Amino acid sequence: MKLIKNLFYIFFPLIIGITVSLLTRGNFNLNELKQPPLAPPSILFPIVWTILYLLIGISYYLYKKNTYTNKTEIIIYYTQLLVNALWSIIFFTLKLRFFSIIWILALIILIYTLITLFNQKYKPSAYLLIPYLIWCIFATYLNIGIYLLN
Repeated sequence: MKLIKNLFYIFFPLIIGITVSLLTRGNFNLNELKQPPLAPPSILFPIVWTILYLLIGISYYLYKKNTYTNKTEIIIYYTQLLVNALWSIIFFTLKLRFFSIIWILALIILIYTLITLFNQKYKPSAYLLIPYLIWCIFATYLNIGIYLLN
């Protein structure tokens, strides 16, 4: 039972990402949108997000394994996963580009808060979330660029 719980912590973010990808499939084609400078090729996104979702899951698993997790940390962790998942729906399915900028800024605040909380008790978990924060900051740049260019 403990193994299943540990695997859940590690793979839950990836499962959410795959689910959202399936839900938004066919609702968008990034190649149809004007892209800002430095926009990576579309093929890079699923690769990067797979790695990031695994890092998020491993971070939380290690945190749960090595510390006592309080209610605030749990709420922030699952809230940022929800906000992350909803961003794709807001941006790609609903095509609310300006609102998606506000939404991703909220996500960045949640990620930063989570990193800060994790850093207080178990630094390796915080460090594993830094690529996620950096990628979301870059995604904000892309989101703003797409909003302005389209």
